[in-house]
Amino acid sequence: MPEHVLPSYARVVVIGGGIAGCSVAYHLTKLGWRDVLLLERRDLSCGTTWHAAGLVGQLRATQNLTRLAKYGGDLYERLEAETGQATGFRRPGSLSLARTPERMHELKRLASMARCFGVDVEVIMPAEAARRWPLMRVDDLVGALWLPGDGRTNPIDTTLALARGARQGGATILENTGVTAVRVTNGRVSGVSTTRGDVACEVVVNCAGMWAREVGRMAGVALPLHASEHFYIVTEPMAGVSPNLPVLRDPDGYIYVREEVGGLLMGGFEPVAKPWGMEGIPADFAFSLLPEDWDHFEVLMEQAVIRIPALAQAPVRRHVNGPESFTPDGRYLLGEAPECRNFFVAAGFNSIGIASGGGAGKAVAEWVVGGEPPMDLWDVDVRRVAPFQVNPRYLRERTVEMVGALYAMHWPYLQPATARGVRRSVLHDRLAAHGACFGVVMGWERANWYATGGMEAAYRYSYGRQNWFDCAAAEHRAVREAVGVFDQSSFCKLRLEGPDALAVLQRVCANDVDVEPGRLVYTQMLNARGGIEADLTVTRLTADAFAIVTAAAASTHDAAWIRRQLGDARAVLTDVTSGAAVLGVMGPRARALLARLTDADLSNGAFPYLASREIWLASAPVRATRVTYVGELGWELYVAAEFAAGVYDALVAAGEDLGLRHAGYHAMDSLRLEKAYRSWGHDLGSEDTPLEAGLGFAVRLDKGAPFLGREALLAQSQKPLARRLVVFVLEDAEPLLYHDEPVWRDGALVGRIASGAYGHTLGRAVGLGWVAHADGVTDAFVAGGRWEIEIAGERATARAQLAPPYDPKSLRVRA
Repeated sequence: MPEHVLPSYARVVVIGGGIAGCSVAYHLTKLGWRDVLLLERRDLSCGTTWHAAGLVGQLRATQNLTRLAKYGGDLYERLEAETGQATGFRRPGSLSLARTPERMHELKRLASMARCFGVDVEVIMPAEAARRWPLMRVDDLVGALWLPGDGRTNPIDTTLALARGARQGGATILENTGVTAVRVTNGRVSGVSTTRGDVACEVVVNCAGMWAREVGRMAGVALPLHASEHFYIVTEPMAGVSPNLPVLRDPDGYIYVREEVGGLLMGGFEPVAKPWGMEGIPADFAFSLLPEDWDHFEVLMEQAVIRIPALAQAPVRRHVNGPESFTPDGRYLLGEAPECRNFFVAAGFNSIGIASGGGAGKAVAEWVVGGEPPMDLWDVDVRRVAPFQVNPRYLRERTVEMVGALYAMHWPYLQPATARGVRRSVLHDRLAAHGACFGVVMGWERANWYATGGMEAAYRYSYGRQNWFDCAAAEHRAVREAVGVFDQSSFCKLRLEGPDALAVLQRVCANDVDVEPGRLVYTQMLNARGGIEADLTVTRLTADAFAIVTAAAASTHDAAWIRRQLGDARAVLTDVTSGAAVLGVMGPRARALLARLTDADLSNGAFPYLASREIWLASAPVRATRVTYVGELGWELYVAAEFAAGVYDALVAAGEDLGLRHAGYHAMDSLRLEKAYRSWGHDLGSEDTPLEAGLGFAVRLDKGAPFLGREALLAQSQKPLARRLVVFVLEDAEPLLYHDEPVWRDGALVGRIASGAYGHTLGRAVGLGWVAHADGVTDAFVAGGRWEIEIAGERATARAQLAPPYDPKSLRVRA
């Protein structure tokens, strides 16, 4: 069939001919799919791709995203030889500058992280930076980071090379063909309607860039992204500018600079951005720019002249204001949408689309063909977002902040400042009155810590001990020594019920959930490779009804995962999160406190660990579940929203003389790490098995019902584990652990920290880290050797162990 003819059927339709769409089509053909149709409403690259700056950096926030970025550079480097289409790709390297000690500390942490990810990086002094970039002023710099493998490319040419490669592989690419509707049948993609007719298909991949939110809406899919104006200038040729000049990033000045035809291209990410397209993107917007705005650009120009004084006299050849799309958390959207089977997305690239497009296209293509993510892509998985986030006001407010967030300091525990207060617990105002400082997860305002002694309930960020450190320490000690109350209402609360509910759960849970009603089971849900897709609890309520509780951040993901496993089962999954508040009452005096408010027998014999009962507490019906995430005696109290305030008030009044203290999520994090409790999305993911993660106790290989992932675990159990999750406690009481610090054993790099915090009971930082060893990470391997954790280039001695450093036999939990 001639390429200009619209086919009536295609196995997969890719919507959008920017770099992401062309990359997806290219990689689908590389995987053997020939019946691939790419539809572009106007011309290839005409939306955002064509005016991109073309920077191709390697280092990203996680190991797998870095792998994809590195792959993209390697792909662009070989595309011309493969396709005959020039790309303009080259590797001049890049410099990232630090004007302040805090930024230098951040760059040193990035350098340490880069070693974990296999990226060549060097911390250099200002004089060396000046040698590599002679036009630059360096007298105000503390230091810099040199990444010799970073590159740059021509966005249009690279897109055309991918398109040519896709065509050579058998794909059909039609320009001037807009998609007007996505057809969905029985919850699954069945076709698209276009300006030239209808096409039946099995898969749709939404790579529509700024239009992706509207295309998602056609299929009932929520894709939170919003366009923002993005500015750069191009100067006339300047003396001292050579083609091999490294890409320059000066994040403290919000700017990036690269060579462009003998001159300089300078753009940036200003702290207060200009959202655009609130009324929709014009239909005729193609190879289009927005009006110049020199007043808005002034903050970038001022900083650029500070860094490169010669720019003050350089004639400007071109001023570019081209819109790009941004997401609420600054990470792109990838994968199969939870609302619609076989509707995939690769969009919302937050101004790193050129650098990410090659790897993202490969990942989505492999996901389409293989039916599951090819690696742990949680940081960009579309299932991390919630439907409420497509609210236009929310997106507009957050976009003002997220553009500048690319170059802002990436402080530990950094919270967004915009689009706040969207989801609140019914106890929010009461917690605020007690000094709560709130963070946000999945839109939920959650008490992270409580201000004391008249201090302001606001963060003062640093890489050292932040202003809330002593507050969280006091909360931590109260839970260890007396009793604390946590508002855990943001928990995702699901209810699965029906005649086949048990059979479904037995098939998807690694643990045995066929227990008596009133019992809770901690379990993982696995993929076919044995990787952990969900880490949650299941409480049997009746013979055919179960309560499933999981983390707020995983709510969309976990609900979607369970729904995909239902098939034709006679079972219904309902999200009941909004119906109940959750209060965690934790600590050695928890039983004494609750006993003042209930006639229920809370003794160990009558109410053992992992029991769940409906009781009267104060004047309210409550489901009390004896479980803990902090390593102490405690109960989670599930209270209908209308009763929650009364129960909370009664607890606070009754607990005063018992030392009751409000406690937040920072204290919870330090408490759980001392007990080596795992956190999905941080310590656990879809590439980690329960055996590797030290969660074999939650797996029942011999239960009557086979479960997804069982065969993979059986095979893995027959040989030594080549990687394991290990607990590390620093010897020095001063350094802090966060995440992605390299782990060294006897001078060899063997792993990285997954999550860390200061253990106030232990008196030093504690972390969980993944360690690899080809011959097996045995008990002897962990116990032997000299262990060190690298923190911002400095190594700190650590103690390694597999057992929790606090209460390893869980005697306090079962007291």
